[in-house]
Amino acid sequence: MLIKKSSEISSSEITPKSHYMSRRQFMSGAAVFSAAAAVGAYELTKTANPSEVVRANTKLTTVKSQHDTTETPTPYKDITNYNNFYEFSTDKYGPADLARKFRTSPWEVKVGGAVAQEKTYDVDSLMKLATLEDRIYRHRCVEGWSMVIPWVGFPLSNLINQVKPTSKGKYVMFTTLYDPGQFPGQRSPLLDWPYTEGLRMDEAMHPLTLLTFGLYGETLPNQDGAPVRIVVPWKYGFKSIKSIVKIDFVGSEPHTTWNKAAPSEYGFYSNVNPNLDPRWSQATERRIGEFFKRKTLMFNGYGDQVASMYSGMDLKKYF
Repeated sequence: MLIKKSSEISSSEITPKSHYMSRRQFMSGAAVFSAAAAVGAYELTKTANPSEVVRANTKLTTVKSQHDTTETPTPYKDITNYNNFYEFSTDKYGPADLARKFRTSPWEVKVGGAVAQEKTYDVDSLMKLATLEDRIYRHRCVEGWSMVIPWVGFPLSNLINQVKPTSKGKYVMFTTLYDPGQFPGQRSPLLDWPYTEGLRMDEAMHPLTLLTFGLYGETLPNQDGAPVRIVVPWKYGFKSIKSIVKIDFVGSEPHTTWNKAAPSEYGFYSNVNPNLDPRWSQATERRIGEFFKRKTLMFNGYGDQVASMYSGMDLKKYF
């Protein structure tokens, strides 16, 4: 059992959970999504019935992290009710409803590839690898909206050190569950399923990269990637893959889902960059809950911690 220090405050205590749950459709398909993003069309007026989207989550024992942003967290209701999770739906409000009966137990994550010994973990075993921390991170979607989310997890490096990758492991590839019975979106050829993502080894080992099990001090809601996901705060949100069942250490840059779908718009690195316009301007963003747009920060504001990893790289060429 992990013990919370009495002097430290859990993210669940930052903002009452009762303050959290709304947001409106931003797209109903890939074409509509692109057009809406291009003109900055955001509607934030739809409110769902809380009884339909909130599940009984389990409290997690955590300690406070030193990596938090000082910005005010986005209300719980918005984080859990406005989601990009195409396995369920392309409608931002679809996942909250469609995920209610999603089965997250039993759940196993297989870790293999270029490692000293392949391992399979259930979620409880994964959560015991290190002390769970509250991490308040900025979250920036390539569509031009953003949030501030109090995640719960620990650095992915704890798992990587446990499985001991060999010298052949230069990249880490993640795979989401493939189950069209539970994921109605996987019945559509919109993307090449299952969803995959990847990181260079130094990115995966960076202390900001979070193996994530919860938000607001509780276990992850299904629509937010339960039971385990990755969070990489200096990259666009689609890099933070959800509902992971497989982690492989590989020798070459892995093929990732959005990069395969539109390589000119979704690069392997996909660091938040206000100077790039893959199809629409990335210079500004609309923070959920705010009316006016704000300027987007290079590396989503984490440049002082991560920019050195990309020293000498042409950040327009290596989007």
